[in-house]
Amino acid sequence: MRYIIIGAGAVGGAIGGRLAGAGHEVVLVARGAHLAALRNGGLRLRVPDGEYIHRLPAVEGPQELGGLRADDVLVLAVKTQDTVSALRLWGPAPVAGGGSAAQRLPLFCAQNGVEGQRLALRVFRHVYGVCVWLPATFVEPGAVSAAGAPLTGILHLGRHPHGTDDTARLVAADLEKSHFEAPVAADVARWQYAKLLSNLGNALEAVAGPIAGTAAEALYARVRAEGESVLDAAGLAYASTREQQAVRGRKVDLVPLDGAPRGGGSSWQSLSRATGTIEADYLNGEIALLGRLHGVPTPLNDLLQHLANTFARERREPGSMPVGQLTRLADEAAGAAPDTEAVAFVQES
Repeated sequence: MRYIIIGAGAVGGAIGGRLAGAGHEVVLVARGAHLAALRNGGLRLRVPDGEYIHRLPAVEGPQELGGLRADDVLVLAVKTQDTVSALRLWGPAPVAGGGSAAQRLPLFCAQNGVEGQRLALRVFRHVYGVCVWLPATFVEPGAVSAAGAPLTGILHLGRHPHGTDDTARLVAADLEKSHFEAPVAADVARWQYAKLLSNLGNALEAVAGPIAGTAAEALYARVRAEGESVLDAAGLAYASTREQQAVRGRKVDLVPLDGAPRGGGSSWQSLSRATGTIEADYLNGEIALLGRLHGVPTPLNDLLQHLANTFARERREPGSMPVGQLTRLADEAAGAAPDTEAVAFVQES
């Protein structure tokens, strides 16, 4: 199989680089300066066992490949806010032997949250969810790092909305040979919702810095508890913290990498790169959406969603709000009447 990594940033670059290092055929999809760097110097992947340069085909769209192959596997690794544009570009792409990518090829959504695969299922017939546990960093154009050891990451995968098949097992086998653990799960969504709860802290980290110390940890616990209440009300199952720890163990411990510091998670990296967008609408915003659908107030996730989007839109520095100030805003939001919360958020930001 040939793997086409749509969005060869931190996560996509790490997956693509590791697959290539294990001998698999890989195509990287990127834009702008990152695409130019991939074409000129290859993908530089820095991991605990060294730095590798993978000179791989790099394209901006399917037309540059001159048609897709029937054995292609598409790995969608763009941020969720970029999913629709990627689907519009790749879905209609013709496949050798007839039909389009949307009709014939498997699409694996290696993204945070759960919305990307729902969007994909509107277009693609064969969609697979991936629960991404992969600490990776976009270092600079052409270079990514992945600091996990002894494994680069753990990628639960299965069909969306449920089930498994031979394609999932074949892809899992390739990943297992490429420094990943890749459990095939018929209920992959249960792992993704558990990861979503962890990702509710992404906006907190992006706005107020690392979740370290009593104040930040206490605030995250409140945000997560709000998320758990919403998932419980919606009847959505999620793997427990104990179950996740049992599976993960010490398989993906972070190792300091010279010249490739890990400043923060995906949302923090979006702010540090001043991209102007952030994935909070599909993390904290997913909890807000479910809360409104099931009658559960979500003032803390509403607040973090709003602040993260404000920081992204205004190109503010990541971690520039003192955690004490954020805690005060959270206390005010939790005590505000529903019809005054949005006004208070705007005034405070």
